[in-house]
Amino acid sequence: MSEEKNQFVVMGVSGCGKSTVAEMLAQETGGVFLDADDFHPPANREKMAAGIPLCDDDRWGWLEILNRELKTRAGFGKPLFLACSALRQVYRDRLSEGLPHLRFIYLKGSAELIRSRMASRENHFMPTSLLDSQFATLEEPLDAIVADIGLPLPLLIESIRHQTA
Repeated sequence: MSEEKNQFVVMGVSGCGKSTVAEMLAQETGGVFLDADDFHPPANREKMAAGIPLCDDDRWGWLEILNRELKTRAGFGKPLFLACSALRQVYRDRLSEGLPHLRFIYLKGSAELIRSRMASRENHFMPTSLLDSQFATLEEPLDAIVADIGLPLPLLIESIRHQTA
């Protein structure tokens, strides 16, 4: 994996496994894992916890923080995997601004599968009730690595690693 092409955003709707997959990829490659949720301002977290979907005005500052973090870490030589919903193309454009080699890994799955996974999660600020709004907002990327979350996790990771090599 060349240094200039070692940054990835693992994207998709809430509950698709972004954090799990990004963290596993970072571990397997000796890379760095970042969770975009850790960069949300408190007001965004409170809004989501109350079941209120974020609007674009809530997201712009957060996306700029993430873009600065990616730029700061570019060229460190270690692969970086950021778990981030990045549901719309305009969000992906903001994330990748000034980072021409940033690649997206889209974790794709059905609403039914994801809803069942979300129902079994504990201590997460995103309620299952917001899943429909996530799918309504989702603009599937045209230029991403697409990974089927219906695969068993080891096969999913292997498939992604093969496509990012």
